[in-house]
Amino acid sequence: MSENQVARWVGGSPMGVLVRLILVSILVGVILSALGLDPFDIIHSIERLIRSIWNMGFDAIRWLWRYFLLGAVIVIPIWFIMRMVNAPRGR
Repeated sequence: MSENQVARWVGGSPMGVLVRLILVSILVGVILSALGLDPFDIIHSIERLIRSIWNMGFDAIRWLWRYFLLGAVIVIPIWFIMRMVNAPRGR
């Protein structure tokens, strides 16, 4: 693949995208660790989110932000898979 095709496929400069993905992964890892969450605790975390929204009202926005970051753990691998699946085929 040429450099332009690689940049288009990954959504920008490959090195820039790699650095952003690494930084977001580290940030999400720190947040997950602070919350005591692990990948097998996602369902319980969603239940806790819904309960928090119900019990705390607008204070739940802070919790939503944390869960948004937690979602990055799933979004990055899905983004990569979708890029792989939708990659243009060589001619």
